[in-house]
Amino acid sequence: MRKYESRYKPWIEHQGKAIVGEGRANLLRVIRESASIAKAAEKLSIPYRTAWEHIKRMEDAMGSPLVKTYRGGAKGGGGARLTEEGERVLREYEKYEQYLGRLSEDKEYWEALYMKISSRNRIGGIVKGIEKGEVAASVRIEVTAPAVITALITKDAVEELELKVGDEVEAVIKATEVMVSKE
Repeated sequence: MRKYESRYKPWIEHQGKAIVGEGRANLLRVIRESASIAKAAEKLSIPYRTAWEHIKRMEDAMGSPLVKTYRGGAKGGGGARLTEEGERVLREYEKYEQYLGRLSEDKEYWEALYMKISSRNRIGGIVKGIEKGEVAASVRIEVTAPAVITALITKDAVEELELKVGDEVEAVIKATEVMVSKE
């Protein structure tokens, strides 16, 4: 049982400069929803000038506009929207935020961090076949014993490890499953 809970503060950088963290991402989201910097500032309970300063800092760090504004007139009509680059930066941040959120809630991941790996539960081998399904993939590993181990892992894991037939891998054996690692 874990004694502590994991917490995180994600942010996106460009060439070593911070662009978007939680507060700025919220600002971009609300600008997208309300089509107005003033309404976004009001909803987030921040001064309008502060909202503009955040936008300016993001745009300076990126070197391109993230928010496009439209002037109003006596009859209104002004507003704001995210540029294509603004949408891209926000999407990247949201993907990162979702990934970290899932990871921090994944009890099996945290259990695996504390798992003791010894020579008894590591077996080297060669990938002999991969069958990808909608969500999971079956990886056949020929081990030097001679035997073949089949591990059921996610399709994403196969792609993340860039597994190909012929790769040298290690089958890490856990009581309830066989995991795959690649150096």
